[in-house]
Amino acid sequence: MKFGIAQELVEGERRVAIVPAMVGDLIKLGGEVLVERNAGAKSDYSDKDYEAEGAKIVDSVYDHAGIILKIQPPSQEELNKIKDSSRLFGLFWVVTDKDLLHEFMKKKLTVFSMELVPRISRAQYMDVLSSMSAVAGYRSVLLAAEHFGRFFPLLMTAAGKIPPANVLVIGAGVAGLQAIATAKRLGAKVDAFDTRAAVKEQVESLGARFVEMEMPEDMESDGGYAKEATAEFIKKEREAISAKLPKTDIMITTAQVFGKKAPVIVTEEMIKMMPQGAVIVDIAAEQGGNTELTVAGKTIKDHGVTIVGPINLPSYLASHASAMYSRNLVNLLKLIYGDKEKKLDLEDEVIAGCCVLSRGEIVSKTVKMAFGGDKDDR
Repeated sequence: MKFGIAQELVEGERRVAIVPAMVGDLIKLGGEVLVERNAGAKSDYSDKDYEAEGAKIVDSVYDHAGIILKIQPPSQEELNKIKDSSRLFGLFWVVTDKDLLHEFMKKKLTVFSMELVPRISRAQYMDVLSSMSAVAGYRSVLLAAEHFGRFFPLLMTAAGKIPPANVLVIGAGVAGLQAIATAKRLGAKVDAFDTRAAVKEQVESLGARFVEMEMPEDMESDGGYAKEATAEFIKKEREAISAKLPKTDIMITTAQVFGKKAPVIVTEEMIKMMPQGAVIVDIAAEQGGNTELTVAGKTIKDHGVTIVGPINLPSYLASHASAMYSRNLVNLLKLIYGDKEKKLDLEDEVIAGCCVLSRGEIVSKTVKMAFGGDKDDR
């Protein structure tokens, strides 16, 4: 086996799929580790760091490796370099990218898409989405602080008392909980809203107040993701949130529905309710955004409110984000290649869950359903 660690070519991507500390784990699986020159440079991992752990530096991993380890989907240029029948690991979001899926099929690739790792207890150590959401939640609050022209904590000074910032976090998943914890560490007063009443205890354990409203019982899917809300529910949700907005200095929005466009929770009229100088950081910007005014990749100011639509937040903390992603990926590779025969066990629910294609044939039930497959495959 030859594992190839590719350099990420997508603009703004600073992470690397495998960090030097994980190279030894791949070698123990019986593989040779090839690292594309400068693959880890943007994450502060040098070629010498990889060589010290037993990896070999090459100009192109696609010329040598049959197992390609990535983060971002490959560009057309990269696809042209990948050998037919190779194995490919990364965050490919094939559920919403049929063209990329067809490119994979043409090359008869075996593809593992890390966002499809099942959210079950035995797969927690491979859950890239949770790892990257934690990074995004943390970074979102720091980004808000950069744009907020005031202090976060309560200050008692000779010049008088400065009240703490009021932060509202929409969504209490992994990203939201990390945002709550970070805002509390900075000294803010924090409120949080989520469609799942079950997370109230988690929110309060971090020192935040849970925004109450009448909740349906089935707002979480079997896979651990939030479900799409009905129009009637969204109306009630907006009413509950709106009551907090006149005193909200910073809003962090994190609501996403797996494989679909992010729900628009905050309308322009709601944004008008916020104080002058308020800041919104919309973590869901890449999926369309949780506010009507969010523009992905842009920071705008409207109605006196700064609205930040960041792209690829985990890349802002490339070193630690890479280390977390790497650990998740290596744990999956250990599951797949840990036995002596190195056979692909599609009877294993974790492997089957994230394996999109096997030699160009769709094997993922999730992908089949996304593109009109047999309903019995759900």
